[in-house]
Amino acid sequence: MDLHSVKGDVLVNPRSEYRVTRRYQGKVKAVIFDWAGTVIDCGVLSPTKAFIELFREEGVDVTNEEARAPMGMHKRAHICKMLEGERVRRQWLAVKGSPPTTEDIDRMYARFVPKNIAALQQHSSIIDGTLECVSELRGMGVKIGSCTGYPSAIVDKLKPIAAAQGYTPDAYVSADEVPQARPLPYMVWLNAIRLDVSPIEAVVKVDDTVDGIKEGLTAGCWAVGVAKTGNYVAAPEDELDTMPRDELERKLNGAYDLLHDAGSHYVVDSVKDVPAVVRDINRRMAAGERP
Repeated sequence: MDLHSVKGDVLVNPRSEYRVTRRYQGKVKAVIFDWAGTVIDCGVLSPTKAFIELFREEGVDVTNEEARAPMGMHKRAHICKMLEGERVRRQWLAVKGSPPTTEDIDRMYARFVPKNIAALQQHSSIIDGTLECVSELRGMGVKIGSCTGYPSAIVDKLKPIAAAQGYTPDAYVSADEVPQARPLPYMVWLNAIRLDVSPIEAVVKVDDTVDGIKEGLTAGCWAVGVAKTGNYVAAPEDELDTMPRDELERKLNGAYDLLHDAGSHYVVDSVKDVPAVVRDINRRMAAGERP
């Protein structure tokens, strides 16, 4: 009779008080990057401007903060979330006379997509350090994935714009390719399938939004928040260079706090810092740590 049996990843000896757990101690195999605010469009201006214009056409003035609050979500869900805000909903009722309907949301979403595509023409520059980061990661044997709150129609327009600047991930996943987008994990998992990467502990998700971080955590991988170039500092690169130091520090501290509180394993200024993070994750996994 065999005194040892295997249950899942655990080796069980009926005569022992101890169990041996199978644990991955290899290196990072893939890094999945968000798009706007992480690798392109520093400050996430493209969707923000599209949302503000979209609501203005409905007779509802939304603030920059209201447009940005749900950032990272599927863009249809983003519209729904904005409409749930007390001030926005009050304006809508005053203008329309009744709460927003599914038909209203479908109509607004259909108009949002071409607005965002048009905005890409002005706000789709690759963020400084992205190409060097990707080159260094690939030199480490790491595959590059991508996911986003954008639907396929926007990503299809974004691909050639990014490629012309030298950025070409190994896998693309859009928010409308999965049953539900962020904060659920499906886009990360679909990236892992398309990249042919396992286990999930060998994957790192990099994002500038709270929902993007939650997506990575829910998927079971390492999550890295990007603070300075993202949605919460909300400034293009030229403004980051000229912003008064105390204002930049205040905004940056706020972004770090949000991303830390969301559960990020690491928070960094920009993608320039990601290769160093990957090397530290490799060290931690070699010591037996998991995300």
